[in-house]
Amino acid sequence: MKKIKVLTDDCIGCGACVGIDPEHFTFNDEGYSIPKSNENLDSEALMNAIESCPVGIISFEEVNDEKEEETEETA
Repeated sequence: MKKIKVLTDDCIGCGACVGIDPEHFTFNDEGYSIPKSNENLDSEALMNAIESCPVGIISFEEVNDEKEEETEETA
């Protein structure tokens, strides 16, 4: 399964991704981008947001279901 990965520590807070694709991105309390949803990952808006990031910090990462279940259990 793939999910959106944002290197928030490197985000400059320009808001391009949020403006282009508010379905998948929002701002955290510090004003930096974070993923909001991992649904509809084939959307054109998501691809445009990823390509529009001026610092190139948005990508996809593969996660296995076991790892995700472990994370949920320990939360």
